[in-house]
Amino acid sequence: MTHASSHRPLSLDLASESRRVKGFPSTQWRIVDLTPGDGGPWVLTLQLYLTERAAYRFNLDAGTPQLFVRCGESSGEPRPSAITASQDVAASWLDGEQQVLEVAMPLALQAWLEAYLARHGEAPDEGRKKKRPGAGRAREQSA
Repeated sequence: MTHASSHRPLSLDLASESRRVKGFPSTQWRIVDLTPGDGGPWVLTLQLYLTERAAYRFNLDAGTPQLFVRCGESSGEPRPSAITASQDVAASWLDGEQQVLEVAMPLALQAWLEAYLARHGEAPDEGRKKKRPGAGRAREQSA
C-alpha cells in the first residue's frame, strides 16, 4: 500500500460562536472550512487504517458521513491535532476528555474512502463464531 493511497492532507479553519447555555455565556467552536491540501490555518493528515474498515463503512452508510477532529483539552481554545473518519476513534477521544469537532465529509473524500475499501476489502464479519463441540471446556482426565 502506498503512502498516497492511505493519507490525505486536509486544511481546516475554525470559528467561534458565543451562546448562552442555561443562562451562562459559552463559546462553541465549529469547523467552517475543510479543503484538500495544506493551504489552511490548520493542516492535518487523514490516515486510513485497515483495522478501522468496519467503522469507515458504518460512517459512509450513515445519512451524512462525518470527519472528526480532535482539538485537545475539552476547555479552552481548540488546537486541532488529529482527524479521523472513524466514529470508534472519535469516541475514544471523547472518553479521554478531548474536545472533538465534527464536519460533513466532502464527496471527494467519500469517494476516496470507498475506493480504499474496494481496494482493501470490507472488514471481516465480526459475528459470533461457532465453536466445535467441547471447545473451551477442561477435558476430564482419568486417574
